[in-house]
Amino acid sequence: MASKKDNTASRRNIKSWLTDMDGVLVHENKAIPGAADLINQWREREIPFLVLTNNSIFTPRDLSARLRHSGLEVPEEKIWTSALATAAFLRDQAPGGSAFVVGEAGLTTAIHEAGFIMTDAKPDYVVIGETRSYSFEAITKAIRLINQGARFICTNPDATGPSQEGVLPATGAVAALITEATGRKPYIVGKPNPMMFRSALNKLGVHSDGTGMIGDRMDTDIVAGIEAGMHTVLVLSGIADKAEIERYPFRPKEIMSSVAELVDK
Repeated sequence: MASKKDNTASRRNIKSWLTDMDGVLVHENKAIPGAADLINQWREREIPFLVLTNNSIFTPRDLSARLRHSGLEVPEEKIWTSALATAAFLRDQAPGGSAFVVGEAGLTTAIHEAGFIMTDAKPDYVVIGETRSYSFEAITKAIRLINQGARFICTNPDATGPSQEGVLPATGAVAALITEATGRKPYIVGKPNPMMFRSALNKLGVHSDGTGMIGDRMDTDIVAGIEAGMHTVLVLSGIADKAEIERYPFRPKEIMSSVAELVDK
């Protein structure tokens, strides 16, 4: 295994960065100490970066405003969501195609801007994303369209999401219901599929070999970063702790308490 010194030297060769949002830059709508300094450092040095999230509910403009409220200045063009990655994937697969979409503005806006027609009349795709209120009628329609031949896509695999009252069923749980009813599994674009990272790299116009990925989850951020060929940094300010790291057969290049350790003193 490479030494800490070797990994630090390897980080010096990084010319661009991808970073997860929740647990890395913010926690419960508050900026994690050091996050604002790191963002400012990247912006001042004109280092290419994107903030990634599997959340497909909000548009980049919405998320930029939410981050600003948390104390972080992240322009909307520096935010890459699973909705944007899904729209980019669909545009590449079937330019000018059609889709039946279950989701919020973040997803519908992205798919519309990708040049897709949104329809429930013989669509090429059924796309399931995050939403605050899943409609039984919409899920039934999705099942019938998939049975009629529409291809099944999901923005992300997360089975639950947080709320003030407790967990909520999320995209992965609804996808499982649809799979049970149709016998068809979805293609999932968001993390841990490296497809999301590759689309982010394409947006930045950079190569994986010179890009770092910062995340707080071994099972999404880190494994996808490794598979995409990036320098991976796990921070312990979110989901993962040192005990969880031992559960996996792979390792990040570096482990840090928080992004504050990436800020030059």
